[in-house]
Amino acid sequence: MKIRSLLLVLVLGTSLISFPAQAASQLSVGVAYDIGGRGDKSFNDASAAGLDKAKKQFDFNVEAVVTDGTTADREKRIRSLIAKNCNPIIAIGAGYSSTLQALAVEFPNTHFAIINDASVAALNVTSVIFANTQGAYLAGFSAAQVSKSGKVAMIANSSQADIYKDGFSAGVFASKKKVIPIVKYVSGSYSAATNQVIDAGADVVYVATQGSDSEVFKVIVARNAKKKGSVVGLINVEPDQYITVTNATKKFLIASVVKRVDKAIYDIIALSTEKKQYLDILDADAGIYGRRYGITGGGIEFTIRSRELSALSGSINIAAATAEKISA
Repeated sequence: MKIRSLLLVLVLGTSLISFPAQAASQLSVGVAYDIGGRGDKSFNDASAAGLDKAKKQFDFNVEAVVTDGTTADREKRIRSLIAKNCNPIIAIGAGYSSTLQALAVEFPNTHFAIINDASVAALNVTSVIFANTQGAYLAGFSAAQVSKSGKVAMIANSSQADIYKDGFSAGVFASKKKVIPIVKYVSGSYSAATNQVIDAGADVVYVATQGSDSEVFKVIVARNAKKKGSVVGLINVEPDQYITVTNATKKFLIASVVKRVDKAIYDIIALSTEKKQYLDILDADAGIYGRRYGITGGGIEFTIRSRELSALSGSINIAAATAEKISA
């Protein structure tokens, strides 16, 4: 079951800018995948889904490359797309940020976009980010609703302190349950952090850091195999990881905060067919522009996995209406 806000009739204001026309008549879209390319069951696959949907709707050529993850290779891949007259060029993941910062200046007539990053200051770069605090609020609210121990935890890195304070813990307290939120900021092992919050009594864990879901989930599965009575559940952040778990372990996955990367890719291409790009102000002081996707418009979805939580979908919809008002 996917939870969206009840206020979907609202539409975010959109700032658009046109970019120079290409010499060729047909649009040529360049996609620079992150490490692994298609088949990663994460951001690359979600991006590919948006690309495939756009191909069914619009007429354009596609040039795709995959990086090995090094800075030198990322630059090489982007330059290869520029040489093929791709415009726009969409980079999947924050790993491309330093590359685009340099190349955007060198190639001002090329429209770039970067997914899940807002650090590149250039008018010809569309930064796409997601309202993580909104998703964390729903995670906290939902975790509190189903907790049996009265303690729930968020595992994150230190840069996500505001997401915990304004999102997860705010959602826990909004549930009006006598539940204590715990936060564990990680600079090393996510496995160790997961064991620590479970030892502290948490029976629902929300992992907010992209790419750490599998590590956390493995610990939860192992701990549940040894537990008697109530089990520990996971709420993760993703492009959807549900298909990577087995029938025996999927019962431990309570819900997912889903960043609709596919929608962002589709939208970028759709605008490009009109020779336009998103130019919402993300950071006026830094000069960063693009689009922040949130609950409004379906950029953030909350997918319920457990029957217990599904029975509370009405309350979660109400919480979603509150969450979408959070600006960060």
